[in-house]
Amino acid sequence: MHNKYCMNSIKIGTLRSVPKAAYGFVRDLRVRWALEELQLPYDEQLFDWESTNKPEYMRLHPFGQVPIYQEGDLQLFESGAILLHIAEKSETLMPSNPIERARTHAWMFSALNSVEPYMMNMVQIDRWATEEQWAILHRPEALEDAQDRLIDLSNWLNGKDYLEDRFTIADLLMTTVLGISRLFREDVVTQIPVLNAYRQNCEARPGYKKALDAQFATFAKNRRTN
Repeated sequence: MHNKYCMNSIKIGTLRSVPKAAYGFVRDLRVRWALEELQLPYDEQLFDWESTNKPEYMRLHPFGQVPIYQEGDLQLFESGAILLHIAEKSETLMPSNPIERARTHAWMFSALNSVEPYMMNMVQIDRWATEEQWAILHRPEALEDAQDRLIDLSNWLNGKDYLEDRFTIADLLMTTVLGISRLFREDVVTQIPVLNAYRQNCEARPGYKKALDAQFATFAKNRRTN
């Protein structure tokens, strides 16, 4: 990769290791993918899970999460904000046309606010609270809510390759949100042909494959067995 768009070195802060089931789902993947699309080099800054709730780390991320992003004097947290910052470096991921740019912003917000919460609600039920009575009772309703949002998205995408006229940072973000369904008991995205094709199309990009390989390599090197 060559440093075409910025002069400052970039660091991505992420976890040193996670359980194998979490490979591909930690949100530094989004940041790696965006940087790969722009061919921007970066270094990793790895943190142990136990350190993320300590004051030193929470000065970098107020909520003790990952990823964090450092570029010169700039420090950022929250994957959506980081992606927006990266995308604004080039028309590759962010259109320069004001209307197209605004539409891209809208789709970024919709991925984070209109789709992801429903996906994460299902993850909490299917992965973290499987034996809890409230989760057992609530699951049918939560699944229906998630499916309704996915069907709405499918209806929009029907006949389109991307959310708008071409691949943008919004598609990158939405694709990672759709990937969350792989943590459900059953991957509901594969049951919706339009969404399944859209996700496969975006994940076929070389930038995604490079980002995924890089994350897997880091986690595998410091593998946790639990």
